[in-house]
Formats: sequence, structure tokens, C-alpha cells
Amino acid sequence: MNEDSQTKYLPDTASMIVIVRGSGDVGSAVAHCLFQHGFKVLIHDTPSPSATRRMMAFTDAIFDGKAALAGVSAERIDDLSALPRILSDQRSISVVTHDFDQVLHILHPDVLVDARMRKHHQPEVQIHLARLTIGLGPNFEAGITTHLAIETAWGDELGKIISKGNTHPLSGEPQTIAGHARDRYVYAPQRGVFRSGHRIGDRVEKGQPIAFIDELSLAAPLSGLIRGLTRDGVEVEAGTKVIEVDPRLEGAQIAGIGQRPGRIAQGVLEAVQNWIAQGQNSGDRLY
Repeated sequence: MNEDSQTKYLPDTASMIVIVRGSGDVGSAVAHCLFQHGFKVLIHDTPSPSATRRMMAFTDAIFDGKAALAGVSAERIDDLSALPRILSDQRSISVVTHDFDQVLHILHPDVLVDARMRKHHQPEVQIHLARLTIGLGPNFEAGITTHLAIETAWGDELGKIISKGNTHPLSGEPQTIAGHARDRYVYAPQRGVFRSGHRIGDRVEKGQPIAFIDELSLAAPLSGLIRGLTRDGVEVEAGTKVIEVDPRLEGAQIAGIGQRPGRIAQGVLEAVQNWIAQGQNSGDRLY
């Protein structure tokens, strides 16, 4: 980023365009939060995402054209030429699956948030793709891969803004719910097309067949309510998380914005607001 781009005038919130990469529960919580605070928000994802917590996300907008989350709607946009006009209306969050570089070329976003949560991948350098870039999750290095990073691991630092250095490496087990942690999940044992006639919220018993990958049957890992389920017909890679069961029959959260995504979203909001304030108060200088 050259010196000229570092000192450009920062627009007010209502005119700022934010691209969030990833339509899962974390990316959706970030998009929801920023949209509620007046930003023009677009979610970018692949045409067939494998996200499981679809009632806690905008993922189904990719498949169905529309989706809603906690009072906010999202709509898939197929005509890229209409994006600037649609974003200016700010009636809903836009969702696209087109070539990412093409989307960048059309919108020139002020802020880019990588919320794909690709825990086992090394993030590519994205610091040059927007005035402010933010990476969520393991392996991001603030100042190198993105301007800022946000801690996404459970603990006291969840949602912490990192302006220099790395987020925590991937480690430990998922959050324990009613005595169950990683055993709440089913991961694809092979590559193939995921099939299921079940829905999120269905009650299942341990060992009950609830899905297939090609001809291979996948069973419920424990008894409870289905919290996460990859969309029927999506091709998945081996090792992809495809099923999650919440062992609680009372108090299970299968819809809405979860605690962890919500805290991460607040961290992103704070980072963007700090960036705006810093620019306004110190010659529009960016990170």
C-alpha cells in the first residue's frame, strides 16, 4: 500500500463497503453486526459451502436465494453489475459466489474481513486488497497477512484485536456442552456428495443413521438435537465437519447468533470503529 492510499479520506460509516469472506456462523455474525451499524455489507463464499450451522448463518441464501438471521435478511445477487446500486439501498446483506477478484474489482471495498475460518490452512497475504483488512482465526499475522487479526479461540482473549503478531495457533478441544466436546461432531471420512433427509433441530438418537456420503452411512454421534448439518447435495472433502449434535434437549441453541461468533463480531466492529476514529483524528492514517 503506497503513501497516497494510506492518507486517503475515510468515508463515513454509511458509505463504507465491507466484504466478509465466508458465510458460516462467524462470518454471518460479523456481517450481521456491521450491517446493523450502518455499513454496506457483502458476503462472498463458494457456490456450495459446507457450513453446518445454517440456522445460525446466512449460508442458505446461496442455495435458496434468501436467508434471515436475527432480524436481518440476506439475498444472493447474481448480477454483479447491480451490486453498487443494491449495496447503496442497504435493505439487506448481499451474498455473492462469483470470482472473488472480479468482485474486488467492481466494489473496491474499504474493509475486507476474512472469516472463512480455514483452521488448517495458511492464509494468503491479503493486506493489499482493501484499506483495512482483518483476519479471523489461527495462522493470521497482523501486519503481514492482514492489517489486523482477531482472536477466535475460546478464553479470555476471544474477540481480542491483534495489531502486531499472530493469533493463537489451533489447539485444544471444542467448547464442552453437557460433557461433550469433539464427540458432538461427525467429520466426512471420505470425499463425496453429502446427502441427508434430516433437518437442523431434529431429535436423533446415538447411532441413528442420519446422512450419507455417496454410499457410506453417517450416524448420530450421540443423542440430542441436530445443531449443524451440511446442506444436502454439497460435495465435501475428507475431514470436513458435516454434522453436529447438541446433547441438550432443553436450552439447545440451534438458531440465532452464538456467543462465540457474537464476541468475534464485536471485536471486528471495535477494530473497524477504532480504524475510522484513528483516521479521522490523525490525518486519515491507516494501520
